[in-house]
Amino acid sequence: MKTGKAVPVTVDEYIAMFPKVVQERLIMMRQIIKKEAPEAEEKISYGMPAYHLNGPLVYFAGYAKHIGFYATPSGHEKFKKALSVYKQGKGSVQFPLEEALPVKLVEDIVKFRIKENATKIKLGLKKKTR
Repeated sequence: MKTGKAVPVTVDEYIAMFPKVVQERLIMMRQIIKKEAPEAEEKISYGMPAYHLNGPLVYFAGYAKHIGFYATPSGHEKFKKALSVYKQGKGSVQFPLEEALPVKLVEDIVKFRIKENATKIKLGLKKKTR
C-alpha cells in the first residue's frame, strides 16, 4: 500500500485511502469483526486495522487485489482446512477481491480468537486487557 499520504490514525482514515472496491471489502471486514467482537478495541497497529480483546485478536489490510486477514498463527492453524483454498503466508491469508468474502469463516475465526484469548486469561497466561 503506497499512497504517498500520511499514515492513518483511525480505521476510517485507513479505509478512505483505498479505491471504492477495496473500501467496500474493508468495511465488510470491519463490520464482521465488530459484530462478533463488539467489546474489542479498534485501532491502527502495524499500519493496519487491529482489534484487541484480552490481547491481539485479529488484523486486516487492504491491497490492490485482495484483503489480507491476520488472525495470529493459532487462528490460521485452527481453520487450516477451510483456509487452504486461499493464498497464505505465516499467520496471514489473502481473500481475493474477485471472490465473495467468506463471511461465515471470518466470523468463526473471530469467535475462536475471542475464546482463545479468554481461555488464556482464565489460565493466568495473560493479563486482562481491552
